[in-house]
Amino acid sequence: MIAWAGLACGVALLGLTAASVITTFLIPRATRTRLNDLLAAAVNRFFWLLTARIDDLARRERVLAAGPPAFLLGLLGTWLACLLLGFALVLWPLAGGFPAALRESGSALFTLGFAVPAAPGSVAVVFVAAASGLAVLALLISYLPLLYAAYNRRETLVAMLEALAGAPPWGPELLARQALIDNSETLPGLYARWTEWAADLSESHVSYRTLVYFRSPDPATSWLLSLLAVLDAAALHLALNPGSAPYEARPLLRVGYLTLRKLARNLGMAVPGDPSPGDPIELTRAEFDEAVRWLRDAGWRAERSADDAWPHFHGWRVNYESAAYQLARHLDLPPALWSGPRRPGRLAAAPPKRPEDRRPPGGSPPGPGGPGGTGR
Repeated sequence: MIAWAGLACGVALLGLTAASVITTFLIPRATRTRLNDLLAAAVNRFFWLLTARIDDLARRERVLAAGPPAFLLGLLGTWLACLLLGFALVLWPLAGGFPAALRESGSALFTLGFAVPAAPGSVAVVFVAAASGLAVLALLISYLPLLYAAYNRRETLVAMLEALAGAPPWGPELLARQALIDNSETLPGLYARWTEWAADLSESHVSYRTLVYFRSPDPATSWLLSLLAVLDAAALHLALNPGSAPYEARPLLRVGYLTLRKLARNLGMAVPGDPSPGDPIELTRAEFDEAVRWLRDAGWRAERSADDAWPHFHGWRVNYESAAYQLARHLDLPPALWSGPRRPGRLAAAPPKRPEDRRPPGGSPPGPGGPGGTGR
């Protein structure tokens, strides 16, 4: 009776494992299983504890970068362990004892072939076990190129933004640098590219949740901080310059905040579905006024005063601030202005360091057709 009860438990365990494998590899949508959630929570907790007392940013990022590969390896090991135990339980009443069943299960699952089934009824189970082990390994091998292709697409624009908005990126600095070099004409194209990038992020990072945890190569930046900086830049642009702001800024904000909400909900975070423009935000009016002064010092020509622009900026930012702040804290991202609080003990955020002006004395401002110098 115990052996037959074990068979029933084995069938249930194999069903749970199959659901996890199919959900992870074969269903391109936001789906979750208990097994994946438990393992992800355990891996996240381990790395949180591991980095709790690491103050050096570069070192902490190196440690956290090992989290997603550790999860994938742990997932593979968990699947194989569940398959090994599940098939052993199914073979238990047929093999004449659990040790013999475990031996047959391991021999079949890892295609070693050293154990011959003791009963005719075990042959079919052994064949299914062998096929299951090969299928899991084959699916994982085909899954990794998809992950790293999506990762490479994501990081291309993130690396490009570092030159435009600094590291860590900050929305006002993105606009300020374009004003300093008289290069604001490139902003419509930048907004359009980031709209497509955000749509690609929504599809890939919701379908393959592990991608959310992959860190950027530069320890001072992140895909989330970059998206937040571009959204803030577009919101500032529309708030300060309603007459001349490019039309590409509005689609970017719409696609961007929908993407952040989807990613946050996929990780189990509570975010408002349709906030009112007057709902409170954590960014203060004083921080906004300081950013406006930062822009004016860089030569940005605003059409509205800070008093008139604040309600419009507030109305845009309320759509994505909560999701962005929760994600940034959950991922323990590098500190950055306007990206919310981090874990206790982390360093405070500071403005990105701006490159020095290296134009030759008397040289004309850098820009299209401008002579010499590397600009700012």
